[in-house]
Amino acid sequence: MSSSTPFDPYALSEHDEERPQNVQSKSRTAELQAEIDDTVGIMRDNINKVAERGERLTSIEDKADNLAVSAQGFKRGANRVRKAMWYKDLKMKMCLALVIIILLVVIIVPIAVHFSR
Repeated sequence: MSSSTPFDPYALSEHDEERPQNVQSKSRTAELQAEIDDTVGIMRDNINKVAERGERLTSIEDKADNLAVSAQGFKRGANRVRKAMWYKDLKMKMCLALVIIILLVVIIVPIAVHFSR
């Protein structure tokens, strides 16, 4: 090697061509490096996916909290409506009972007065 070129441990030298084991070793090293690079890429993708999933989980938690608050409001409103309808139904039953009593009085009183003479 000349002194003008920097030392490269992966570059083939004149002596390496004579030894096929060294070439096989370097190709195996290159294969391993490619596998490592692929693994690193996959791990980075997985880390990004975990981060996205964490953001989505936070969003889902916020939506669940909002839903719980809405459910409580709905329950209170439903109870108010139920009580209002019960009171309205009670008033209707009382009016119906009053009408029946008035009709009975209108029918029975003249008959009673007529037979009492």
